[in-house]
Amino acid sequence: MKIGINTFIWSAEFTEAQLPELARIKAAGFDGIEVAIFDPATFKSGMIRQALADHGLECTIVSVIPGGLSLITEDAAIRAQTVDHLKRVIEQSRAVGASILAGPLYSPVGYLPGRRRNAAEWQNAIDSYRAVTPTLAAHDVTLAIEPLNRFETFFLNTAADAVRLCEAVDHPNVGILFDTFHSNIEEKELGAAYRHCGKWLKHVHTCENDRGIPGSGHVEWNAVFAALGDLHYNGWLTIESFGFALPEISAAAAIWRDIESSPDVIAYEGIKFLRSQLA
Repeated sequence: MKIGINTFIWSAEFTEAQLPELARIKAAGFDGIEVAIFDPATFKSGMIRQALADHGLECTIVSVIPGGLSLITEDAAIRAQTVDHLKRVIEQSRAVGASILAGPLYSPVGYLPGRRRNAAEWQNAIDSYRAVTPTLAAHDVTLAIEPLNRFETFFLNTAADAVRLCEAVDHPNVGILFDTFHSNIEEKELGAAYRHCGKWLKHVHTCENDRGIPGSGHVEWNAVFAALGDLHYNGWLTIESFGFALPEISAAAAIWRDIESSPDVIAYEGIKFLRSQLA
């Protein structure tokens, strides 16, 4: 398995200002970073790819659906716009050298209409993902769809539903990003939930129950790693947390306080814990 760090810990978007951190990330033993693509038109894939090569690091991509777009809306024109947006994100993911594009890529984070999802929304998601599979295959990118907790989305919350969605799309380049933070809220038992993901598990976010240092809270880490072993999972374990005062992130992730002494310790203490678990 490879260990990555999501750069949301330092900034909402990865820019030249974050380049000096790459040496520390490499020295700490990370195999790569995870960076966000919000606007594919302004994403600096060339700069990031060269910087990663200079430091011997790999990359995965995380993204969200921007406000005003949706793969599940009843508005066919908006769905088409969203599919086109997602195709551009896929292209930029390959341009930076990433083979994993992950995130809650169905509707904007925080969209809560006050009801359960309906059958039309479920089918719209299936049709939309099928529409991007040729682009995924052409660029050798895997889309890892992330269930979120009930306070961030109404559409996809559990491993069971994520599996049902992947089975319906039925494409080798579409699978699941399963996150210990969200699943700690939604699942009865984390090991069983990871096992249920089965062959569809394509990416793992490792985050403590309070989004703090992995290993410092009550996430069932032994069960998680036992399940990953049973699945022969050999993908990424990416630490995902967030800076404590990022206006673009704080509202969506509900970060209202300093979770640890600094964002840095989540990364640099967290990797020590993950390496110990792998050992």
